[in-house]
Amino acid sequence: MLAWMRLLVDPRDAAAVVRALARPPIELRQVELARVIQVARRRKLDLVAGLGAATESPQIPPEARERIQRFVELHRGAAAGLDELGPEAFIAELIERLGMRGRALLTPEDAAGQRASLEQLRELACAFVRRGPASTARDLARHLAGLVPHSRQEDRAVERLQVAATGSEGVGDAGGDAGVEPSPEPAAGPLEVTLQLLREEVLDGVGRIGGRLGELRLDTDLDVSHGVVRYLELLKLAALIQRPAGQSMEEALADINARLLAAATPLQREIFQTSTLDDTLIAASAGAPNEQDDRARAQAIAPRGEPSLGPFLPRKGIGLALSASDIETYRSCPLRYKFARVLRIPTEQTLHQRFGIAVHQVLERYHSEGGTTLEQILELLEAGWRRGGFGDSERERWLRDKAREALTRYHARLSSQDSEPVWFERAFDFRLGPHHLRGRVDRVDRLAAADGEEEFELIDYKTSRAKQPAELKDDIQLSLYALAAREAWQLESSRQAYYYVLDDRKVPVPRGERDTESVKDIVLQVGEGILAQEFEPTPSPAACSICDYRIVCPAAEG
Repeated sequence: MLAWMRLLVDPRDAAAVVRALARPPIELRQVELARVIQVARRRKLDLVAGLGAATESPQIPPEARERIQRFVELHRGAAAGLDELGPEAFIAELIERLGMRGRALLTPEDAAGQRASLEQLRELACAFVRRGPASTARDLARHLAGLVPHSRQEDRAVERLQVAATGSEGVGDAGGDAGVEPSPEPAAGPLEVTLQLLREEVLDGVGRIGGRLGELRLDTDLDVSHGVVRYLELLKLAALIQRPAGQSMEEALADINARLLAAATPLQREIFQTSTLDDTLIAASAGAPNEQDDRARAQAIAPRGEPSLGPFLPRKGIGLALSASDIETYRSCPLRYKFARVLRIPTEQTLHQRFGIAVHQVLERYHSEGGTTLEQILELLEAGWRRGGFGDSERERWLRDKAREALTRYHARLSSQDSEPVWFERAFDFRLGPHHLRGRVDRVDRLAAADGEEEFELIDYKTSRAKQPAELKDDIQLSLYALAAREAWQLESSRQAYYYVLDDRKVPVPRGERDTESVKDIVLQVGEGILAQEFEPTPSPAACSICDYRIVCPAAEG
């Protein structure tokens, strides 16, 4: 609902549009989402306008065109209601249009949670109307579009903090004896864990597939077959758990599979027999379960039928084209990398991002034009400020003053230091294993020669808050730059530092041969994960609260 509010108010809100396209009642597949975004970017259209262009593309299959047309019809009707209905009537109609009340096939817990969320939304709408009786539905949508729901992940984090503060998980249970700990439940084995995961997936699929049966989609038969196979696999797991003592996993599977296949259609047999679930269960039964086994089981029961996103990976040759930013993004959250670099969902730059870009551009132009005076650098700031489309708000005026002060100090430091800047915005491109690493180093200084050996310092500008050296011990950007200097420029001896422009502070980040080997391993691990399309989210309250893709991320819900 909030995603629809956001896209109705601002069709350029690509993350909200993707959320609406990927979820009921549209449920566009990931590979079609990638194609739609690709078409919109090429034609320089927002995603809502780009959907019409995408339906004309021969790359979009008929069933995807049907889903896109369904979205277009819903959007047209909702946009009309935004200007024709009162706020409360608009909310009620949008709920009906999206079929929110028709999802009774959800699990009882999820259905109750959905009802509570919708009731909360109605209460917010009523409260808004009470505060402004003359408000329109568009005013309400704009207000609600600015709301960011708290995720259950964050709620759990708050609970953990409260537990840490009080030193206990709770103050007794009703009907329990004080000071008596409950008997621990027996640990669940791999089969029980997999059964629970698959049960949840089947229940979710019941609601999803059931909602499609009345829509006459071209791919409905395939959806039904996948749902039936999911149920058959659930029966398989239940039978394996209850198999006779002493019977091996392989022997039990052969008998169970034969019986289940006898009840399946040809299409269901094909789906059933291409599942990796059996191989995963056999491997898990052969030894002690570990994290890798857990990941394999999760992949084996993940929804199938999604085409590969391989064509949309940033390939170069047999490997990937990667930058330091790509690597950091994937390491912090693989799903964020998928949204940003594979699906390439457009995002609007924040004021602080635009500010950082403006300061970088001023420094780049100042040095590329051979600037020497303070007047030159400040004139470039004024020109860049106007070109960057900054306004005259109090916040923007404050940022401009901060930039002037910072650039004045930068000029003074530059003229008083012993080192000599020799390269600015120097590009690198080199190969590491199958992958190509590329990027730019903001500045390279030649240091005063020691023992006759020439030495250089790689400097990266930052407009964020200055960090302490201890906070940068796991940083890989400068390690990658040092590797690039050696591989691409043949600069064997180099130092690295971040220069925090606003604080006029240069923070050296010492790196050695061990760090170089470590960054090589990290690059290869990241590349392997991306090529395998391992895009599981790694949520954290700090990262998720500022993520551009939170509205479309499933981890933000649970």
